[in-house]
Amino acid sequence: MKRLPLAALLAAFFIFLALSVSIRQAVLMGVGVGMGAALAGARFGFTTGWRQLIEQRNPQGVAGQVLLLALASLAALPLLGQFSELQAALGPPSVSLLVGAFVFGLTMQIADGCGSGTLYKAGLGVPLNMGILPLFALGSFLGSVHLDSWLSLGQMAPVSFSAEYSTGGALALTLALLAASLVAVRLWVGAGQTWLDKRWFWGAVALAVLATLNLLLAGQPWGVVYGFGLWAAKVSVALGAFDPAANAFWSQAGNAQRLTQTVFMDVTTITNIGILGGALWVSAKAASNSQPLTTQQWVIGLVAGFVMGYSSRLAFGCNIGAMLSGISTGSLHGWIWVPLAFAGTLIGVRVRRHYQF
Repeated sequence: MKRLPLAALLAAFFIFLALSVSIRQAVLMGVGVGMGAALAGARFGFTTGWRQLIEQRNPQGVAGQVLLLALASLAALPLLGQFSELQAALGPPSVSLLVGAFVFGLTMQIADGCGSGTLYKAGLGVPLNMGILPLFALGSFLGSVHLDSWLSLGQMAPVSFSAEYSTGGALALTLALLAASLVAVRLWVGAGQTWLDKRWFWGAVALAVLATLNLLLAGQPWGVVYGFGLWAAKVSVALGAFDPAANAFWSQAGNAQRLTQTVFMDVTTITNIGILGGALWVSAKAASNSQPLTTQQWVIGLVAGFVMGYSSRLAFGCNIGAMLSGISTGSLHGWIWVPLAFAGTLIGVRVRRHYQF
């Protein structure tokens, strides 16, 4: 699609949201467009950054992610301490988190994209990610349906660094842990590496600003996975294939209400749509370099995408909802998610290499 008609389409959708839903939802859609443009324009791939660290000893992607986490934390933690109406991304340490994070880290390498990566690459027109998107949504929905059973295997109450140590203590602890992460990366890659890359740098700054705007406008941190699951849940209810009243997750007041509302009232859905639009804007001028896949690669990639969606719900988010939003708002579960997901990635890159993706 050409950029001019795409801009007209996005503008028309903005006006529709402003007039028919709310000004907030319209502005959030604009924030999502910015997120998609930043992710696609900078090729800010969480999955790619981890894979480059493992296979090439290249720290640039992870350094960019640490910068993003630091900037987002510097904004989010003081805001949460100042405004009680803002919510942190708190998830319970649990068996569900441990299993989900590990499996997610493994499958995101095979599928070549996390939640945000799947979105923006689908917007770029990458065939595999376009095929994965609906399967990710289905997997996320099924994960939500089964979440109560997974949590029954063992869980703790969510832990907030701000509640435990005050805003200043939470920020100091978060920055110290991020610094320790960079030390660990330095030990992994050795000396003589180039750490900063212009593309990763500006992508981190842009995404930190946009994530902060999302927090202020939506009242909650940036998320991706919930929107996917909601789409599949609404389709299942419409087809008469699912009774939300009989399910622990979807019978919760907030979730049950969203099932009865237009999908455009959901803040995660709106930013997800914006991400697709922003990535599509970038793709209008970007040449595609995706390679044709064999039938075997397609099957493995699509199955990985479905499992990735399922595990993302068990892990209370992906690289955005669990890692970025969890860590930047002072949740312990974000710091549990990272090493488990990285352990899964260590296996995932080997599987990816074996099938020559």
